[in-house]
Amino acid sequence: MSVPAFNTVTWFQVGADAPDEARRFYGDMFGWKFALDPDDNGYDLISYPGADAPSGGISHTSDPSENHALFFVLVQDVDAACAQAEEHGGKVIVPSLTASSGLKFAHLQDPTGNRFGVFTPPSA
Repeated sequence: MSVPAFNTVTWFQVGADAPDEARRFYGDMFGWKFALDPDDNGYDLISYPGADAPSGGISHTSDPSENHALFFVLVQDVDAACAQAEEHGGKVIVPSLTASSGLKFAHLQDPTGNRFGVFTPPSA
């Protein structure tokens, strides 16, 4: 299995206030499979048919206004990426956070208002 390159989109997230409906839709449309994230009971991991590992997730939201679709870029340093976003006219929407698994991520916004995320996986 190849290792993803830095600065590439390697994860996506769909926020849904009706996660059962989202799972049904994406499962029926694309054949995606879902499993509860063992670290977060409000998050489902998404795997493509034949994939070795999940490639995305469904975040359970509490209100339709919180629904979203985001892509995540693998970076070497989340804090540096946050600083770079601000240097280039973007904004940090959700500051750098580290999950219990060691995954580190942040949500950013480009100058035109589009949100996206950056992350580094847990250390091996």
